Amino acid sequence: MAQTQQITSLALGIDDAARSIGVARSALYEIIARGEIGSFKLGRRRLILMTELKTFIERAAMEGAR
Repeated sequence: MAQTQQITSLALGIDDAARSIGVARSALYEIIARGEIGSFKLGRRRLILMTELKTFIERAAMEGAR
């Protein structure tokens, strides 16, 4: 019986990260510039850890709930 392994991304590129949190690319670059989400370069690609995105969304939800 063949088992399917699901690979979970640890980091996303800018386009995928922006799509995952529902903002435009330019908005994500502004968020990064303000230091609200950390990013790093790997080769020529800028990546954002999934944990950074999750923390950002959780923080935004908490601030929105006030």
